[in-house]
Amino acid sequence: MTSPRRVGAVTSKTRVLLLDCAENLMLEQGYAAVTYRGVAAQAGVTSGLVQYYFPTLDDLLVALVRRGIEHSMARLATSLETSPPLRAVWEHAGDKTRAALMAEFMALANHHKTIRTELAKAGEQTRELALAAVSERSSDYRRSSATAPPEALIFLMISTPRMIAMEETVGLSTFHAETIDFIERYLDKVEPRAANSDKGPKPPPATTRE
Repeated sequence: MTSPRRVGAVTSKTRVLLLDCAENLMLEQGYAAVTYRGVAAQAGVTSGLVQYYFPTLDDLLVALVRRGIEHSMARLATSLETSPPLRAVWEHAGDKTRAALMAEFMALANHHKTIRTELAKAGEQTRELALAAVSERSSDYRRSSATAPPEALIFLMISTPRMIAMEETVGLSTFHAETIDFIERYLDKVEPRAANSDKGPKPPPATTRE
């Protein structure tokens, strides 16, 4: 009987380093660059060590996506506790690095059923989290003349930066600035900032790798 293959501990600092290197590769060169050899070169280790922690390349890719999702959900939850909900979702989704990484995850999902399932599940959880936060302030939005279904607003806040990131990969930026300005002005109506609050940066078109 063959003994089960040993795998590196999930809590290992080396495993975290390998995932960090894989993420950097994905952001700089695209998901296709995430290979045993590529990650090993980035981390300064052998390909065998990468394979020790991730017996198959699919194991590495799934772990990378799951970690990205966990970090993203945690950051969004924190933002929703401290900022108006729609603005929190918009600024969270507009983070350039996160938008670029998500665009790569989406491209990878086209070829990987497990990752497709992970992203769909995470997407549902993100929207439910955002909807719950927006629903707590529903009376505030009803007082505004610029009303819209919260579900539609959440979808726009999440999907617009992602679409911008995807289009930027092929050099398309037409109407991006106008759309960002429109959403910012809408948020100023329904979630006005405090008079003494510094206005945060607008989410710029999320540029991915060169």
